[in-house]
Amino acid sequence: MTKGYFAFVLHNHLPYVIDHGKWPHGMDWLNEAAGETYMRLVAAVNELVAEGYKPKLTIDISPVLCEQLADESFKVEFGEYLKMKVKSAGLDAEEFHKYSQKNMLATAQEWEKFYKETYDNFEAINRDIIGQLRKLQDDGYLEIMTCGATHGYFPLLSRDESVQAQVKMAVKNYKKHFGRDPKGIWLPECAYRPRYDWTPPVPINGKTETYARKGVDEFLSENGLDFFIVDSALLQGGKSIGVYFDRFEALKRLWGQFESQYKPREIDSEKTPRELYLISSAAEGKKPATIFTRDPETGLLVWSGEHGYPGDGNYLDFHKKRFPGGHRYWAVTSVKADLADKKEYNQKEAFARTPENASHFVGKVSDILTEYYKESGRAGVLMAPYDAELFGHWWFEGPLFLKEVIKNVCENDEIENTFLSEHINRVKPTEIISIPEGSWGEGGHHYIWLNKDNEWTWKHIYKAEAKMCQLARHYAANKDSIDLETVEILKQAARELMLLSASDWQFLISTWAARDYAELRLAEHYADFNKLSELADKKINGENLTSGELEFFGDCKKRDSLFEEIELEWFAAVEYPI
Repeated sequence: MTKGYFAFVLHNHLPYVIDHGKWPHGMDWLNEAAGETYMRLVAAVNELVAEGYKPKLTIDISPVLCEQLADESFKVEFGEYLKMKVKSAGLDAEEFHKYSQKNMLATAQEWEKFYKETYDNFEAINRDIIGQLRKLQDDGYLEIMTCGATHGYFPLLSRDESVQAQVKMAVKNYKKHFGRDPKGIWLPECAYRPRYDWTPPVPINGKTETYARKGVDEFLSENGLDFFIVDSALLQGGKSIGVYFDRFEALKRLWGQFESQYKPREIDSEKTPRELYLISSAAEGKKPATIFTRDPETGLLVWSGEHGYPGDGNYLDFHKKRFPGGHRYWAVTSVKADLADKKEYNQKEAFARTPENASHFVGKVSDILTEYYKESGRAGVLMAPYDAELFGHWWFEGPLFLKEVIKNVCENDEIENTFLSEHINRVKPTEIISIPEGSWGEGGHHYIWLNKDNEWTWKHIYKAEAKMCQLARHYAANKDSIDLETVEILKQAARELMLLSASDWQFLISTWAARDYAELRLAEHYADFNKLSELADKKINGENLTSGELEFFGDCKKRDSLFEEIELEWFAAVEYPI
């Protein structure tokens, strides 16, 4: 008898980097994630199927990432990147052979083999990663959710029109890439805000006014999205533990500025991550959305670089690289070890550790679910969500661990793998509750995305939001008289606003992971938006554009060419106003 259900969930997202730099920040982020994570996830699921298993893995892919993986320029660039990695591994191997460094030579040969196989697999699927994921979903092995269009941080966006556009674009873009409507959504940064009278944290065009805002759940309900994921502290109260806390020292320092202001809610022992609940903050009683809650016990086993499996000394170290080429040849050794003390990596020893780690993880999952079954008499769910890039990019052995976990659950008589939508249909939740505003961040609130280092970004975002809505309202009222060129300029301005609104920029500023790049990108999108809005105003006033202005518009459209299906009406008015 099944005593519980296990849902492995992976969040796939990268900001838009095509034509916005290459290395160290830019296209190589996308190339690395595609080679070390996305291609390997496809391979892991296909291998499980070939071995006779029926995997059930839930993932989401942000629309901005879908657009990049489907872009022809990425496909060409990624192929060249893989060939470069093969060549550089070969050059490393020649040097290690020359100096009789046998272990380093073996690792270099493994890198050469890895990237050659990745290139061959990429060619074999006609360079179509999205197509492979779609096929795996159509065949019943994946469930794919959507995400906010450009990963905008919903609770801090100043306009309901902006949240609406992020959700509507997500649904429309998903249907374009996967041929069906999405059932669930990964809210960017797992950030939720209920309906209430909201005051912007920074002035909007010099003014600070309180006004009514719709709940994030309302936009999901209106657009046919049935479920989303929250951190355990939003459901139960208690202390929220940020998943990146161990990975970025800057976040620990930043948290020190806010910790004294943080008062965790008392733990509500009647709520449990093992059950599903309905969320509705709409007074008129729209269809509620279902929430799945991140399991706090198993999360740290994988997330924590210090206490989790990725901290195993045998595993490949993420930080130490050999240049040129950028291949990694050293093991974690110890979480306390600095780069100079890292030992040489031994792939055979590292790969031998994943079955034990996977067995331990599944044992923990089984213990939690069977204990809940004994206590309640119900088969609960354990939902374990992670960033996909952890599996392969940050933790090279992660895809092997993922595969072993799914196999172990398939072979377990008491627990079963499940898709999220499948579990909703299984249990049919009926209890409607309220949850507070919050995210996955330490303390469960917004300080990572709103602090003294990145507060300035919101002033620009808010100003651009207001201007975009003004332009869109003019368009909606004068559709018949506006020429196609003006419409295209307005649509490009909307794209720039959405790219400007990505939560990645505030996160990278706070973590110092790529601070200069994030600040530059945000400033560039803001400048492009302002210039495009000026061109739109000029056209609306009946003036002709200069050749230089037309060149600028054309360059913007070519560089930021995502979301062909964007609609200006989304920014003109809220479809279902308060």
